[in-house]
Amino acid sequence: MAPFFSEIWIVIQVIIGYNLVLPFVLYLFYLLKGREIGTPVAGANRDYAIIVTAYEQTHTLPVVIDSILAVNYSNYLVYIVADNCDVSQLVFADARVIVLRPEEVLKSNVKSHFYAINRFRRPHTHLTIIDSDNLVDAAYLKELDKFFDLGFSAVQGVRKPKNLDTTIACLDAARDIYYHFYDGEVLFNLGSSAALAGSGMAFTTELYKACLGKSDMSGAGFDKVLQYEIVKRNYRIACAPDAVVFDEKTSKTDQLVNQRARWINTWFKYSWFGFSILGKGLVRLSTNQILFGVMLLRPPLFIFLIMSMGCLFINALLLNPLALWWAASFVFFVAGFMIALVTSQTDKRIFASLKDIPKFVGIQLQSLLKARKANQRSVATSHFHAAKIDDINKGNHEI
Repeated sequence: MAPFFSEIWIVIQVIIGYNLVLPFVLYLFYLLKGREIGTPVAGANRDYAIIVTAYEQTHTLPVVIDSILAVNYSNYLVYIVADNCDVSQLVFADARVIVLRPEEVLKSNVKSHFYAINRFRRPHTHLTIIDSDNLVDAAYLKELDKFFDLGFSAVQGVRKPKNLDTTIACLDAARDIYYHFYDGEVLFNLGSSAALAGSGMAFTTELYKACLGKSDMSGAGFDKVLQYEIVKRNYRIACAPDAVVFDEKTSKTDQLVNQRARWINTWFKYSWFGFSILGKGLVRLSTNQILFGVMLLRPPLFIFLIMSMGCLFINALLLNPLALWWAASFVFFVAGFMIALVTSQTDKRIFASLKDIPKFVGIQLQSLLKARKANQRSVATSHFHAAKIDDINKGNHEI
């Protein structure tokens, strides 16, 4: 191989390969630094708006609302935005629950959120976003308060699996645990921001309106735009490890393909955010923006794993010593992945499902082929599980 092309090939491998070892390196720094402990600011009388968005489906909403009404908190109202839904059966005796049905179909999370904001019954200081398939832990709002007390204006909680009834659901949960640990807890405690997860997140109403008030976006990815707008302003998004919502994991192949196609489309659409945030961070010497920008530039997990396997295979075929470096990098990646699962006290069913990772990657390759037209497909993931919070607390996940 000519020297010029050899150097280009090495650069390409570095760009791909650092994704394998970076989580482990960040974990080592995380161990040295420890969890972030701040000084609480003066207490505030927070008034939460809990916005629950639903599109076309409402059958899971009664148990969702039951879990919200059971939270150990007094100052909140619940706004259900039932977009393109039949609301005739959505009747709640509790006056804290307000059902809103937009006159026109919105097909947009942001538009649904602002539909609720523009109809707030009172000027809520904070808002939190819950999906129509989420169940909320009783301590959720109080755990969010701990980080608002520290002066943060944006907080991401933890989304734990509501169902582990299939291998696909378990592998979906394993992926979420990996991302929460490294893109949430580790990044935040290293001085950066936790990545937003689409639900189980809260903001001051003022910040949310400032970030998305002029947005007219549709389709998936509002959380990507929102986190960009927040970190662009050099605000930090806190990670609240005990602010828990239980999220439905994808359990069927077609459901996973459609969902991942939208997510992959979203990554390609907004990947330039990483360059923008990284550039701002280098100018400001901001740890928050530099680390977050690097995180945004990382491709979806299965894509960089496939590219890395390709590099390993090519180097092994050419008998290039770099094959040993690639093999070592995979060892570091597997170690980092297992650290995330073990540290997060992962259900044994998730560990048992790991043998089927190749099948899971194959399904996501189908999603990659459909990613270009993903937003022309269904705009919402179908929900099949209507477990109650008591079922989750008792460990009865297979509903």
